[in-house]
Amino acid sequence: MRACRPASRLEIEYCTPCRWLLRAGWTAQELLTTFTTELGEVALIPGTGGVFDVRLDGETVWSRKMQDGFPELAELKRRVRDRIAPDRDLGHSDRR
Repeated sequence: MRACRPASRLEIEYCTPCRWLLRAGWTAQELLTTFTTELGEVALIPGTGGVFDVRLDGETVWSRKMQDGFPELAELKRRVRDRIAPDRDLGHSDRR
């Protein structure tokens, strides 16, 4: 039996002048669909300067500037899974 732990908060900060709201919303939808019980909330945070950062409980999971591009969804799901549900099988997303 697994110990009950509080659901995580995921933040997606996206660049509004770059018009990345749809990308941020789609990413949030995909992560909420995959991690239905592990994510307690997802926040979309407007930003500027080409930002597209994904943070989980305050820790950066993906930064467009640091990783030099947008995340592939399968890679992002693996990174989130490794932090909040390491035993979970992601099916086809686990195949690299």
